[in-house]
Amino acid sequence: MDALADLLNGVHARSAAFCQAILEPPWALRIADGAALALATTLRGHAWIVPDNDAPVRMSAGDVAIVKGPDPYTVADDPATVAEIVVRPGNRLTTPGGDDITADLALGPRTSGIAPDGSAVVASGTYQVDGDVSRRLLSALPAVVLVPAADVQSPIMDLLAREVSRDAPGQQIVLDRLLDLALIATLRAWFDRPEGAAPGWYRALSDPLIGPALRHIHDDPGHPWTVGTLAGRAGASRAAFARRFASLVGEPPMTYLTHWRIALAADLLRGTDATIDSIARRVGYANAFALSVAFKRIRGVSPRRYRGGDEPLQSPELVPSASS
Repeated sequence: MDALADLLNGVHARSAAFCQAILEPPWALRIADGAALALATTLRGHAWIVPDNDAPVRMSAGDVAIVKGPDPYTVADDPATVAEIVVRPGNRLTTPGGDDITADLALGPRTSGIAPDGSAVVASGTYQVDGDVSRRLLSALPAVVLVPAADVQSPIMDLLAREVSRDAPGQQIVLDRLLDLALIATLRAWFDRPEGAAPGWYRALSDPLIGPALRHIHDDPGHPWTVGTLAGRAGASRAAFARRFASLVGEPPMTYLTHWRIALAADLLRGTDATIDSIARRVGYANAFALSVAFKRIRGVSPRRYRGGDEPLQSPELVPSASS
């Protein structure tokens, strides 16, 4: 498994609130559903995505955007339009004052809108993000990822648009799986664009020297890796390997490995009943004490306190690095 696959492993659409809105200017939707991640596309017309603390981003027909939550944001025909509809969890629609208007705006099983023949059609779906590992994918993304229609190589969005307009048995499962594929296709397209600012670990995956080393780390994090053993697997000298790894990924090999192990341990602590000692051995530490020392140094709390619900005293360090 590679770094992207590991980070995506806990990002899933499950009973996703996927819908389409048919609108006529002036219009604005305040998105306050608390979703960690959302995917949106304009099927007709255009839309502006307006984060509260970032610059507005324009979506033209066929463009696909990934929007990072859970903070609220606005989708509108113009950045200056004031929202009169608020989208709550479960696609519940309210006025800004809280009055439920979901039924008033229903145009179909998964379609809402102001006008059935509106000039703008926006389709969107949300994702749950489970675990410390997958949350690091969010840290590698800006507030809004936009992939122009010309760079969207996958037919998934067309399939989603057709499926959401139907009302067929098993539809929720179909939508969830299509949303998962749409997220992967969109992230790939964005990372591969020259201006996409792909993180160092993603660029390094295609490097003939460092790519295999990253796969070794992700396939077997519990192995007693050293710079020497990784360099030997890559067929390079220790010094040359370490320099190239740090240059491409943005941090030394052992720093990357340590952060990755701690991220995995954090998910196992919260997501399983395994003993701390067994988790330690699984992620490459000799015993619970060794894991506790490393975990507390990086995360600010002990494994036992973290499992009990205590949050880190400092922000988790990004694994892999997004700044490189």
